[in-house]
Amino acid sequence: MKRLMLVCLLVAGFCLTSQAEERDGWVSLFNGRNLKGWTKLGGKAVFKVEDGAIVGVSTLSTPNTFLATKERYGDFILEMEYKVDEGVNSGVQFRSQSRKDYQNGRVHGYQFEIDPSSQTGNCGVYDEARRGWLYSLENEPQSQQAFRHGEWNKLRIEAVGQSLRVWVNGVPTADFIDDVDSEGFIALQVHEIGDAKDKAGTTVRWRDIRIKTGDIASDLTPASDAIAERNHIMNSISPREAAEGWRLLFNGRDLEGWKSLSGGDMTKGWAVENGELVIHAKSGAGDIVTDRMYGSFDLKIDFRITKGANSGIKYFINSNGSVGCEFQILDDDNHPDAKMGFNGNRRLGSLYDLIPAQGWQYVDKYGWNTARIVVRGNKVEHWVNGHKILEYERGNMMWDTIVSHSKFARVKGFAADSEGYILLQDHNDEVHYRNLKIRVLD
Repeated sequence: MKRLMLVCLLVAGFCLTSQAEERDGWVSLFNGRNLKGWTKLGGKAVFKVEDGAIVGVSTLSTPNTFLATKERYGDFILEMEYKVDEGVNSGVQFRSQSRKDYQNGRVHGYQFEIDPSSQTGNCGVYDEARRGWLYSLENEPQSQQAFRHGEWNKLRIEAVGQSLRVWVNGVPTADFIDDVDSEGFIALQVHEIGDAKDKAGTTVRWRDIRIKTGDIASDLTPASDAIAERNHIMNSISPREAAEGWRLLFNGRDLEGWKSLSGGDMTKGWAVENGELVIHAKSGAGDIVTDRMYGSFDLKIDFRITKGANSGIKYFINSNGSVGCEFQILDDDNHPDAKMGFNGNRRLGSLYDLIPAQGWQYVDKYGWNTARIVVRGNKVEHWVNGHKILEYERGNMMWDTIVSHSKFARVKGFAADSEGYILLQDHNDEVHYRNLKIRVLD
């Protein structure tokens, strides 16, 4: 009788818990007993249920395997706990897709990355089988410490409209804006291991998987600037960016805000195509500059080169149009300029003919990359894809020495002005630009 009463109490307690969960708007996606409501996509890795958790088992000679919800979700708050063996690569898909018209049904879309071996990838967001990294943790040291090795970790994802944010154990690890997918399924990934026999049988586990889709406003985490926000909507400024002082230098529609350096017709070679600012090869259009000067600033520009291309982003260009400093944009493997100069100071990301950088190490060669130039008075930094690749200071003895040993040695007052135009270079090669953003610094 006592045992029967205990069972009844446990059942009643479960029912009350379920009712409370439904009243709060949360719904369990996993019942703790079987895989009802889920379906397997992709490869043939094993998913099973053990001790109230879904267990994904790494399996030899099979591609990425996904256990996906049969339901699709748009705006939501998703929570779960996960635990992973060392050496295992896994993930949680959200707003993801599998369509016959895309690589024969290959799963693609947003993926919360589970990879304990990667300090900068783990806990970030990857666009599976499509665009690559949307949010990695190179410049977020606090986020890199969120994951607990060998323990259960608490994951929270908030997807509301174009805003996607992630926390691990209460620590923010991703915050980005994107407009590619507004809804899709949720899936648990077991990554392929090829023929790595030492990884066969390693596991990743998920439990307490729940979602809230209605009346989520009151449960959303308050906005914070604890980590950087990344905006993946082309040629746009988010509310947070606007509050931080960012503005567009290119509107994605026309050449408003730009003018020809030589006073010629810049439309002979510069064009707007699919929201991109393109300089066509051998057009003779010449360089273009902003319609105003800038002193201290933070500038970000996405660029994509074609094979053998040469271009550059120049700054401190004065009203006379004299030569200024240049963030070199170059196909290092196929343009002869990469082997000229001194010690690699004409390679991608370098301060052209002055200070070398190793920007080529961090770029997607013919894909989209982000150049960043930060100027605070005489102090300047060059960045590529979130990596600082050089820094220097003008107006001191070291600067004068560097300039004196360059092709600019005879240029009077080279880059000496406190402000100047920003220039995009026509070097007779096809180069694409987009997402040109700037903010003025104090």
